[in-house]
Amino acid sequence: MDKFIQTAQNVVEMSKFQSDTGFAPIAQIESYWEALRGTRLMPKRSEIDPRGIEQALEFAFIVERIAPGIARLRIAGSHLSDIMGMEVRGMPLTSFITPSFRRQVSDTLEEVFETPAMCELHLKSEAGQGARPQLDARMLLLPLKSDLGDVSRILGCLVSNGELGHAPRRFDVTRSDMRPILASKGAVSIKTETAPVVPPAAKLDMPSAQDLTKGFAEAPQPFETKSGKRLPPYLRLVKSDD
Repeated sequence: MDKFIQTAQNVVEMSKFQSDTGFAPIAQIESYWEALRGTRLMPKRSEIDPRGIEQALEFAFIVERIAPGIARLRIAGSHLSDIMGMEVRGMPLTSFITPSFRRQVSDTLEEVFETPAMCELHLKSEAGQGARPQLDARMLLLPLKSDLGDVSRILGCLVSNGELGHAPRRFDVTRSDMRPILASKGAVSIKTETAPVVPPAAKLDMPSAQDLTKGFAEAPQPFETKSGKRLPPYLRLVKSDD
């Protein structure tokens, strides 16, 4: 059997990737949200169809903003109830957070609603007495518009990676990734209107200044008889300077 020569170039540390493999529902829900919004800032709450996130439904939730910094769970997947060991609908979202980090999460909620922005929180629950191993988790927050047009809902996802242990489990915030939302620039169709080509006007012979002074005057015609003999004028203008 050939011996494999281990070098620094072919050794890849996999431990840093292991924590990401358990958070696939985060990416699924974000992709669904992005597909719904298209080129808009965000989709509406009424557009959310559970069938579109069926594979991640147990980790999903929807919260409603009821006051500055306070959002209550309207819909919550079974994983959230497992974390708390009880039914969580109607509870504030900050119930999953340790008291020392709740103000930070409240400010994060306000920023998501007001900016608007999307946010991913990295969470950690320290090991405790009894069957409470250390637990890592991530929470995704994606704003939604209500039917009235205001930003008062959030589509979210909470995924823990590891043994839950004895419930309830609450988390510290170890990292917060906030991303302001900009409307995507879709394909913009620029309509070019071509004006009809107008041929130049025909060149006109303009009268000279001398002709303009004549007005309607014509050249004098000689007074002749039928026989063609020219006669002296009947009237004669006598000019006198006296």
